[in-house]
Amino acid sequence: MKISPTQIPGAFQITPEKLYDNRGYFYEAVRTEILSEAVGAPFSVAQVNFSVSAKNTLRGIHGTTLPPGQAKLVSCVRGAVLDIAVDLRVGSPTFGHHAVTYQDADSGVAVYLAEGLGHGFLALTDDTCMNYLCSEVYVPGTMIDVDALDPALALPWNLTEPPIRSAKDAAAPTLAEAEARGLLPRYEDCIALYSPVSEPR
Repeated sequence: MKISPTQIPGAFQITPEKLYDNRGYFYEAVRTEILSEAVGAPFSVAQVNFSVSAKNTLRGIHGTTLPPGQAKLVSCVRGAVLDIAVDLRVGSPTFGHHAVTYQDADSGVAVYLAEGLGHGFLALTDDTCMNYLCSEVYVPGTMIDVDALDPALALPWNLTEPPIRSAKDAAAPTLAEAEARGLLPRYEDCIALYSPVSEPR
């Protein structure tokens, strides 16, 4: 697999190398030891989530407070999405910046998101299914929500009609409002989580 950094530190794109034969193809979606080495921090899976979305569904931007923090490996296993990561870490040199990745089930492309990064996607097909490998279990009350349509973020969703959103996502604060309320993690706290991969977290 090829692991490439994006323009946001802590966000990486993973592109598998496929092996083809007369039956179809096979690929390794992730090796945790290789991923851990590439991202500079141990990654182990504590929880696996799936979401299924109708076409034009917009989910996010979602993150997790610190503590507990939650790194994620996100991939599209059915359908196709426009996937966007947003730096929610106050004090980060790329605070408020974003990285865009097109994902579909055929490509096997995935995105790794370190603690402190937000995530959202627009479903480009009906019955789109996303898989989330999470480093920590979900803890109620620790989710961060930021408006995916915040004009200041100017995320390139390229919408042609109003998207389908949850009431919670539609009511989410802008990035500036979330920062003013003290809802966002600090960059230095997120960076402090990184340690040599030989040491447990």
